[in-house]
Amino acid sequence: MSTTTVFTVTGMSCGHCEKSISEEVSALPGVTAVSASSEAGTVTVSSEQPLDEAAVRAAVDEAGYELVGRA
Repeated sequence: MSTTTVFTVTGMSCGHCEKSISEEVSALPGVTAVSASSEAGTVTVSSEQPLDEAAVRAAVDEAGYELVGRA
C-alpha cells in the first residue's frame, strides 16, 4: 500500500533547492516519488511503506534545508 506524506521545509527558494531535496529524499528506502515546491515550502513524499520521519529529516538536512514538520 502506498502512502503520501507532505512535510514543511524551510530555506527553499528555487528549482535548485527543490532538486537537491528531491535527490536526497528519493534515495531513502521505499520512496517512490518526491515533489518539492519552493513556492509552497513543502516536500510531498510517496512511499511503499510508512516513512521514518527522522530519516526524511536527515535527508532534508543533508541537502542543506530544515524539515519543520508535517504540513
